[in-house]
Amino acid sequence: QVQLVESGGGLVQVGGSLRLSCAASGRSFSNYAMGWFRQAPGKERQFVAAIGWSLSNTDYEDSVKGRFTISRDNAKNTVYLQMNSLKPEDTAVYYCAATQHSWYGRRNSDAYRYWGQGTQVTVSS
Repeated sequence: QVQLVESGGGLVQVGGSLRLSCAASGRSFSNYAMGWFRQAPGKERQFVAAIGWSLSNTDYEDSVKGRFTISRDNAKNTVYLQMNSLKPEDTAVYYCAATQHSWYGRRNSDAYRYWGQGTQVTVSS
């Protein structure tokens, strides 16, 4: 069992930055690949980024490449999403999630077993 709690969301202007954190409790955090997803009103949940058990494995959705960075600190049981150069279309509820499935399925929300409650990110123009 893994519990996930996101923080760090808020209101920011276009071009600004935010860092989301996701604190995990439970066993064997380092055994889980972690992902960030987002869901805007009226839209389906969308993959944003993922990081594997090995910190060298990362993946990003095309629209956030070069602007967002995912990282993790296994000693602190925490995964981060640094978001720079934010755009209005980044406005959404952001969720972190944990999976022990194959890295192959990292972009599929169905592969993730544990989810946080979400944190709102609003980018104003």
